[in-house]
Amino acid sequence: MKNEGKKETEQAKKPAKTKITDNEIKITDNGINGNESESEKQSFEVDRRSVYRCVQCGTCRSVCPVFDVVGWESANTRGRMLIIKSLLEGRPPSEDVLPSLASCTTCGICASKCPAGANPPEVVEAARAQLVKCGITTDAQENLKSAIMTYGNSFGETRGRKHWLSEAELSKLPHKSDYVYFVGCFDSYRYPEFAKRTFEILQRFGVTLLPDEQCCASPLLRTGFREEAEEVMKHNLEQIRKVGAHTIITSCAGCYTTLKNNYPEELKVISLPEFLAEHLEELNLKKLDLTVTYHDPCHLGRHNKVYDAPRKVIQAICTLKEMKNIKENARCCGGGGGVRTGYPDISLELARNRLQDVPEGMDYIVTSCPLCVRNLRDAGGNIEVIDIVELVAMAME
Repeated sequence: MKNEGKKETEQAKKPAKTKITDNEIKITDNGINGNESESEKQSFEVDRRSVYRCVQCGTCRSVCPVFDVVGWESANTRGRMLIIKSLLEGRPPSEDVLPSLASCTTCGICASKCPAGANPPEVVEAARAQLVKCGITTDAQENLKSAIMTYGNSFGETRGRKHWLSEAELSKLPHKSDYVYFVGCFDSYRYPEFAKRTFEILQRFGVTLLPDEQCCASPLLRTGFREEAEEVMKHNLEQIRKVGAHTIITSCAGCYTTLKNNYPEELKVISLPEFLAEHLEELNLKKLDLTVTYHDPCHLGRHNKVYDAPRKVIQAICTLKEMKNIKENARCCGGGGGVRTGYPDISLELARNRLQDVPEGMDYIVTSCPLCVRNLRDAGGNIEVIDIVELVAMAME
């Protein structure tokens, strides 16, 4: 198996990443580690090279989805970079900057269009982490952190993470396997039918589940809680090692980008569409008389370049008619970066804007991320939004 989404090799596209190692977790490239003094933790510092790479040309203003809805300079990428620059140059961190820095979905379209090679989503995430260290957060951020650290999931659910399996099914789970299905919070608790259908397919190939999976830590990393993210990632890594797996399969775009880019290099992470695309012949899918369109999730597509695999799966089943803006130009659904939780009105407006790109006469809108499914469904369009595993399940009946 291979990852379609190759990691960027250009340094300009690789600001600080949280990487977990055998003995420690550290923030690489920007000099932050787990041993700062309390006084150092209170200072505001991000990778200055990434901030000053922005030349304030304004290219990002034409593509930033939040700016398109809000209309304030502080709500577009250039405005956020200017605010972060002012913080680096001595502006005291305060709650005044939160409406700007906490409203970025981290969709990455600004980075893909930036002529100077800046990567604003990474800078924004680093700035959020510094604000957290300074004790400056929104109530939504704190509630999200509390849910994950208390219950192991972003919803504060008290049910077991594998509640969608029967006792008989649980008893048959292999304790050891080279392959693990990382379910994620959304499919575990909001779309357990997706989880069940996905696992029914993956079980054919000897895939198992983690004994005690917790949130992948993506929401914590996106909203600035890096120390808490490190704790959660360590737990999941221990579970992966307990199973003996070297390959992780996930159907959530947020889980995918976190497991692939923030967990150890030695882990092989592939998305569900990639796995399905590699095993089409073994799945024996039948053709369906349907015409669908596909929404590229930001963290699967733009962030990791997984564009072809989901389309290959869809075209093996039915007719695909593309949206107005696709692949690296796809508009964000509005669900990422903590925006759905912190700014739900903005989030849903972004989803409504995305639905404007849908061609007429579609039977379904297909996507490969449960958060995209949720936000696009909540936006109230008249075409049903489904996960790609639902389309595959239809073709297997």
